Amino acid sequence: MGVVNVTPDSFSDGGLWFDEEAAIRHGLELVQEGADLVDVGGESTRPGAARVSLEEELARVVPVIRALAAEGVAVSVDTMRAEVARAAVEAGARLVNDVSGGLADPEMPRVVAATGVSYVVMHWRGHSHDMYSRAVYSDVVTEVREELSKRVDLVLAEGVTEKQIVLDPGLGFAKNADHNWALLAGIPDLAEMGFPLLIGASRKRFLGRLLAAPDGTPRPFSRSDAATLAVTALAARAGAWCVRVHEVGPNADAVRVAAAWKRAGT
Repeated sequence: MGVVNVTPDSFSDGGLWFDEEAAIRHGLELVQEGADLVDVGGESTRPGAARVSLEEELARVVPVIRALAAEGVAVSVDTMRAEVARAAVEAGARLVNDVSGGLADPEMPRVVAATGVSYVVMHWRGHSHDMYSRAVYSDVVTEVREELSKRVDLVLAEGVTEKQIVLDPGLGFAKNADHNWALLAGIPDLAEMGFPLLIGASRKRFLGRLLAAPDGTPRPFSRSDAATLAVTALAARAGAWCVRVHEVGPNADAVRVAAAWKRAGT
């Protein structure tokens, strides 16, 4: 899953694809590099980010999704709003990537159920402005698994089918670095829930901190791509269904290597 942030303030590439034509070109480039899905988002979820209006989010993502879908691209929409999800699907999106797992907008599961598209249910405890205050766990893998299971039950009750559901443990969302590493190591446990698993580690803060300079300065986001490759290969080997990344080409190669390794071991 390649990322197209149609935003001025996303944490690693805010503003690069904010122009509609630039976003469309970038989406097509990601497909050429090996992306199976192109994830279009119009609202930054970086720590501390303020929400944009519904009208602004729609204006950012719908034209890009429509243009990419017209070119045959498999598009997902990264949104927490049911109305944006509905408009995105009408424009050609095939998957709704909801980082709130339906908590931010109670209408979301019903919209997804009505459209029949795939639905990423991510583990989430609150909006970006205060999510780190919620990063408290006794056993993060167990608790994330339990909370995701409850979300699954609730979206199923709203009419979403099991075959539509993809799960995401929400790396970096109400998680500190230790929580993120534990969840990555716990991919096999999370995969036992029986749903495809999406992992979004690309360029995230915990990688920059792992690779910090001797004086403690975190590595810049854009220089964490090699570490992202390592996570991608390990996640694919551990059973992840998909990885959400900014640099598609090298990550697609890493997935192929992991797949060959896994085949050779069976």
